[in-house]
Amino acid sequence: MDQQLLAKTFVELADNLVADFDLIDFLRLLTDRCVGMLDASAAGVLLADRDGKLRVMAASDERVRLLELFQLQNDEGPCLECFRTGVPVIVPDLGTATARWPRFAVAAQGSGFGAVQALPMRLRDEIVGALNLFRTATGPFDPAATPVAQALADVATISLLQQRTAQRSTVLNEQLQTALNSRVLIEQAKGKLAERQGIDMEQAFTALRGYARAHNRRLADVARTLIDSSEPLTGLGS
Repeated sequence: MDQQLLAKTFVELADNLVADFDLIDFLRLLTDRCVGMLDASAAGVLLADRDGKLRVMAASDERVRLLELFQLQNDEGPCLECFRTGVPVIVPDLGTATARWPRFAVAAQGSGFGAVQALPMRLRDEIVGALNLFRTATGPFDPAATPVAQALADVATISLLQQRTAQRSTVLNEQLQTALNSRVLIEQAKGKLAERQGIDMEQAFTALRGYARAHNRRLADVARTLIDSSEPLTGLGS
């Protein structure tokens, strides 16, 4: 494990405590770093909306995003179970989980994954979502990596709950709803850019994210501009 990158990641996640931050980009940082540093092939984050229903908010690649959506649509899977119980769910071999999650286990294996673990994003009694880590190979997860992954999820949760005041729940719900709306815009922009440039959805997201960071703009604002064609986005194909 890259200790310098790990330390940098904790700083980046905690740094969002002191500033207004882009929630989608923040959560994508979490998934990307889990894949880059830990015993995971892919990662996804699901958060609860104002009605308490889980929504896909970030995924390290398109394959995982679709699998997370499948999990929600079929109301079964490790992330749902983790969110509802508040405890980690670890399955070293998805082939043994067909009785537990008949549809999800088959779909996950069909997507090329052999093992999964879901970690709660919680602070005391407040559970806001779950972090899913997938691995292509079967077998136990690295016992040293799992506590680190949980620590990253914990820091991310603290950042999400930073405005813990009398109005905290309202603030968090509004923030998550805004992020959900932004996610729709980003998905539309990904599709438009992918079609225009003849690239896949993951490459389109990387291009959008890179442009937003390079120009110090919010990802959702860049997505909206691309969809509306309200101004030229030099270097992004518009």
